[in-house]
Amino acid sequence: MSVADVSSSSRPRSRCRRFLLLAVMIVAASAIAWRVSRPTILVGRTWPAAERVAISDVSHQRWDELLRRYVDADGFVDYTGWKQSSEDVRQLDEYLAALSRADDTRDATVEQRLAFWINAYNAVTVRGILREYPTTSIQNHVARVWGYNIWRDLKLMVGDRRYSLGEIEHSVLRRMNEPRIHFAIVCASLGCPRLLNEAYSAERLEEQLSRNTLAFFADPTKCSVDAAQNELHLSPILSWFATDFGASTPAVLQRIAGWLPESAQAVAQSKDVRVKYLDYDWSLNDQATAGPPLPPF
Repeated sequence: MSVADVSSSSRPRSRCRRFLLLAVMIVAASAIAWRVSRPTILVGRTWPAAERVAISDVSHQRWDELLRRYVDADGFVDYTGWKQSSEDVRQLDEYLAALSRADDTRDATVEQRLAFWINAYNAVTVRGILREYPTTSIQNHVARVWGYNIWRDLKLMVGDRRYSLGEIEHSVLRRMNEPRIHFAIVCASLGCPRLLNEAYSAERLEEQLSRNTLAFFADPTKCSVDAAQNELHLSPILSWFATDFGASTPAVLQRIAGWLPESAQAVAQSKDVRVKYLDYDWSLNDQATAGPPLPPF
């Protein structure tokens, strides 16, 4: 082989190496830009280890008072009034700081943990909306590639760890094997369950979860029937998190049967029932734009 042949055969390999180097540089630059464009919004505070307390010792009274002041019976929030009150925004921040004091490694009952993390999810969501308000939807603050994404970049400090809304829901609450959390945690949208206008507590957790679950399925925008077509129309929450309720559609229907209104139970229990999922309404649960009150259940 001549020198010319060797030189010629080496050119493609050289170009390939340059291309790979360029590709690596582009990926690295993109990763840096992605991190820079993702500002983490941290709520709560860092507590020294010696000042931390068990989950059971965290008081939710301040959160309870704020909910009673700004949330109506249907779960709509007076974001306008809340944001205008610098004192009550500060009170919410103080509550989030109190949540940060919890040491999740200490012993606590399942009920105490559930109440703590449900309250945490809802309080962080409300704080995130107040930060952006006026807004029409939480989805307005969900960057797909670059920039702030409220689900992953708004984080609550608890002990030594920062928890995003997504992590609270998927890595903490869903692992506790209580599917009714999906009718308690609220993403500030009309498609969500109503925001209970009181704090969840370990002592009343069963009653609170049961009450809000029944209210969820009594809402015709979450559950309705077409008897003529033998169809049950459900919130897409039951599709997104189906595995939390059962391994198959019949298992899911069996799990939720006791929560359904009487008009839906017969259809749900029929052998040839067809399940369809409703559209999810991402509009803000804002008193300023709320429609007529929901029917009693």
